[in-house]
Amino acid sequence: MAVVFESNIGIEPDGAWFIEIKDTQDGRVQKCYSIEEYSECIEDFGSDYGGQIDEVRWSKDANVHPYVMNEIRALMLQEQEEINTRSAQKESR
Repeated sequence: MAVVFESNIGIEPDGAWFIEIKDTQDGRVQKCYSIEEYSECIEDFGSDYGGQIDEVRWSKDANVHPYVMNEIRALMLQEQEEINTRSAQKESR
């Protein structure tokens, strides 16, 4: 059984972006309004499968502007760098 999550980027009526994550195995859906919240949610969802996530399928709503995508990419890169730093610090102890 492959563990696949679907992540869709959308825009609220007030212009705020969100990422909706869906667990394709059990149908759970969570709307996240920050990269930190998304990271915690995907970790929580993944913990049900021993941390094994095989794929994350990304999509976006038609009204999501390229600048929003760039902002989210930059924030995700920053979050990944912070995760890598924390991981390296744990390993060096």
